[in-house]
Amino acid sequence: MSDPTNPTNPGRPPKPTKSQKAQARAERAAELIRQQQAAERRRNMLVVASVVVAMVLIVGVLFYINASRDSVDDIDAAPAGKSEWGLTIGDADAPHDVIIYEDFLCPFCGQLERESSEDLNRLAEAGKVQVEYRPFNLLQADYSVAAANAFAEVLEKEGPEVAKKFHDLLFEEQPSESGEQPGNDWLLEKAVEAGADEATVKAGIEGGGQEDWVEGATQAAADAGVNSTPIILLDGKAYQEGRTIEEIADNLISELE
Repeated sequence: MSDPTNPTNPGRPPKPTKSQKAQARAERAAELIRQQQAAERRRNMLVVASVVVAMVLIVGVLFYINASRDSVDDIDAAPAGKSEWGLTIGDADAPHDVIIYEDFLCPFCGQLERESSEDLNRLAEAGKVQVEYRPFNLLQADYSVAAANAFAEVLEKEGPEVAKKFHDLLFEEQPSESGEQPGNDWLLEKAVEAGADEATVKAGIEGGGQEDWVEGATQAAADAGVNSTPIILLDGKAYQEGRTIEEIADNLISELE
């Protein structure tokens, strides 16, 4: 059937007029503008969300620091190197000693470890400080118990050098406090990665062979007045010089240099 409005091209739709073409171009341009505006709104929302998350994290850290200041004045802990509930590195005759109470799941402990571990290792090797790490179960989480149990097993069966490497690995690959935490298979894998013999530590890690040690370490921390982590003692006194974990770590290293 022919199209009576287009006698020169029977059976085909009419060609768009100039005004129709112009309108189509205007509509395409308007749609592009709408898409650009929508994309810009999404970018702005992402920026705002990122800023809010950063502010929440900063406020959380500052809240932790301020809250901790009121809880460490009365700590009465055994001197560095004199406790059965920790791992000591460095010379006992060093001019300074540092004790760090920590929970392997505590994110602030993880941050302190990242900010200070390398320098504390260096200063301990240089004879400037003796450092004792005292992990315990503050958060009452399954992973806190399992990680401390695995640490104690490696410390007892493989010695302080391997245990220190294992300790550092647990913080380097620290799971999220709010997410899913790994189990004993992962802890055993990390222990072997640190240099432990799998056959030597497998039963103790998988079977909770050091849970009495974990309970003892946790009770000793409570008896000393430790009710948060990380707690840093410098020469027997609580060290809190700084508003953030990063500042505290930097200031601590400066004092030990």
